[in-house]
Amino acid sequence: MSGTTPKGIHDERQAAAWVREMFGQVAPKYDLLNHLLSANVDKMWRARTVKRVMPVLRRADARVLDLCCGTGDLAIALREKAAAQILASDFCHPMLTAAARKAPLTLFEADALQLPLADQSLDLITVAFGFRNLVNYESGLRELRRVLRPGGTLAILEFSQPPNPLFARFYDFYSNRVLPAIGSAISGAKEAYTYLPESVRKFPNAPALAELMRTTGYKEVAFERMTFGVVALHTGRR
Repeated sequence: MSGTTPKGIHDERQAAAWVREMFGQVAPKYDLLNHLLSANVDKMWRARTVKRVMPVLRRADARVLDLCCGTGDLAIALREKAAAQILASDFCHPMLTAAARKAPLTLFEADALQLPLADQSLDLITVAFGFRNLVNYESGLRELRRVLRPGGTLAILEFSQPPNPLFARFYDFYSNRVLPAIGSAISGAKEAYTYLPESVRKFPNAPALAELMRTTGYKEVAFERMTFGVVALHTGRR
């Protein structure tokens, strides 16, 4: 498998089903835990992403998709700043239900590897903390490139591995001990918050993800680390 690999799962179909069910379980407490476990820094990460893609958001003729939108936090932040049309999609229905309660978003349910969109129909795709959960990263990048117009932008905000060894040891302790304890206590879904740090550990680091974007056809690929490298924002153009 060249994507997320939940414990005990051995093929992409099973992995997709496991991830969908897991996010459905945590949807009711998802926002609370995101803000609590990141000490609200997740809001800054999303704000930085919005700022980075503002040239597209200002265009009234642009069409934007926030993919793996979860409960809609990034889609809402994009919509607040945009003249462009904002769409949002996720493959987990309870997440979309939560997003619909928060704001009047244009939502649709779909698998990121098989989007119900025409070729070259989008000017910008954003993915915040969802790309890591795809069952095939290369297939995902190729599918997103398919629906981007020439010159269109992909922006991936995702957890990463801190490059500083001292900070990495502190972060490993937090993500492997503290985060699962708090997450499972509040959500009641122990597996979900055991999966989170494991999925980050297995995910390509920032340079490796940038290289994968290049090999799947993206140009002008760049990334910036935030919060000591806990997350990275990658951008590339079709």
